[in-house]
This record gives sequence, structure tokens and C-alpha cells, in this order.
Amino acid sequence: MPREIRRDEVRRLLDRGAQLVEVLPADEFKEDHLSGAVSIPLRHIDAEGTKHLDQDRPVIVYCWDTE
Repeated sequence: MPREIRRDEVRRLLDRGAQLVEVLPADEFKEDHLSGAVSIPLRHIDAEGTKHLDQDRPVIVYCWDTE
């Protein structure tokens, strides 16, 4: 179930093996993203677009937008 989390919770989850997914378009991901993140643009967040994610590990989805 999606929920908003704060930075300290992100760090804790990543330390425990969570997967980090950036949902901005791929060209923006190439410009800047968090270390270890994978790019799955929001329009591809579906069964096909996420099939390479480990279903047994939590997923943190974020959008890095500087505007």
C-alpha cells in the first residue's frame, strides 16, 4: 500500500534492501538521480514495466523534481 515516508525511513528501508525507483522520464533520470535508483517512468509503472523488480523486497518510488 503506498504511503509517504520521510528521509530517515528511506535510509532505514534502503539499508534493509529496499529498491529505489525514480519515476521521472528517462532523460531527466540521466541528468540526476539518487545513487542506486532505477528508472521506471511513471507511465510505465505497470506489470510489464516493473517485472524486473524483486517482488519480495519493498519498493520506494520517488520523483526528483527541482521545480
